[in-house]
Amino acid sequence: MTENEQLPVSHVEWRGAVRIIRSAFPPIDLFEDIADPADWPLLISAEQKTNPRIMATIGNLDLVPAERPVGGSGAPYLMAPFTHVSMDRPSRFTDGSYGVLYAGNAFETALFETIHHHAQFMTRTAEAPGWTSQFREIVLSVSADLHDLRGVPAARHLALDPGTYGASQGLAAALKAGGSDGVVYPSIRYPGGECAGLFYPDGVFDPVQGRHLDYHWNGDAVDLVRDARTGAVFRVVDLP
Repeated sequence: MTENEQLPVSHVEWRGAVRIIRSAFPPIDLFEDIADPADWPLLISAEQKTNPRIMATIGNLDLVPAERPVGGSGAPYLMAPFTHVSMDRPSRFTDGSYGVLYAGNAFETALFETIHHHAQFMTRTAEAPGWTSQFREIVLSVSADLHDLRGVPAARHLALDPGTYGASQGLAAALKAGGSDGVVYPSIRYPGGECAGLFYPDGVFDPVQGRHLDYHWNGDAVDLVRDARTGAVFRVVDLP
């Protein structure tokens, strides 16, 4: 029996899960305005005749199986991770050739996960200290049967290695090829938190935009988080 086959599948039902994203792409009105996703390809084709840049906004719909897209209010937040992919943006459970929607079971989990990755980017690009680009908090619900890594000690499972993604990407590729809907796993950056990485958008629903957040980079770490609506500033403390 392989390691993949030994992973249990658990039904994950989270209300109030949180995803924090960069405000890189505007909402895709098509996903909200047209209820039946089956109509999207024809409408996109028609739109392209007058707006050739439409695909830069919508992304590649072919990356989502025909039976698995979602529409309605907030759908852009669920579709974008799967229609805008790049080999230049790998993550723990994808090499960048397919999309994964990541969410934390609580705000703090999502916050510390994104702070870590933002700090890596700022270090890699030698950015000057200061407040950085705005992020959006997306509050949503998860309902999916996911391969479960929560019962496996991180020290004994290479897919939970805090420093490398090779094993986790290999595991995810094998699981996805075998029909998996995604994984649920202990947060690597926030002790006690849990994360989900979904391979398709239809395992998530009811997304609502929450706060706009700014992160402050001090040259070594993200040390402050600001609620852009209220102006309240919170200090980031080091976790054990």
